[in-house]
Amino acid sequence: MPGLRPTSSRIRETLFNWLKPGIHGARCLDLYAGTGALGLEALSRGAAEAVFVEKSRAAVATLEKNIQALGVTAAFVHAGDAFGYLQGESRGQFDIVFLDPPFAADRLADLCRLLDETSVLARGAQVYIEEDRSRPDVVLPDGWQVTKSKQAGNVRYSLVTPVDRG
Repeated sequence: MPGLRPTSSRIRETLFNWLKPGIHGARCLDLYAGTGALGLEALSRGAAEAVFVEKSRAAVATLEKNIQALGVTAAFVHAGDAFGYLQGESRGQFDIVFLDPPFAADRLADLCRLLDETSVLARGAQVYIEEDRSRPDVVLPDGWQVTKSKQAGNVRYSLVTPVDRG
């Protein structure tokens, strides 16, 4: 599928080592899910549920096939735009959000702001951000803190803790 840039296995290994203390029983949101690698791995490591948001019809079809083939029952696919999903009616709160939009889209700051303004993030939530290393760091909402960050190839990836609003 054109434009699809799955997170490398090396980056996923580091990410899930970072998330290990809080993954069991977590509710995960995989925005820009693509193949669903991040959300599916979270489920395999003990997450309670994963919601996959993807607008590409081809990617959604592949993702649904992967979920069915794996026999995963706690996976839910939303075929649509990430912004539309976040601005839609409340779908509960998430403990972990995977935020890995296409690099060319340049929407990370807007997505983080929207996450901050909605009731999508659970208390103590963590947001994984993957971005183009050659670009300036994403501007995060006030109070958000980068807790872990690394680089691999042309990718900079970070684990961010949003400020608790309530």
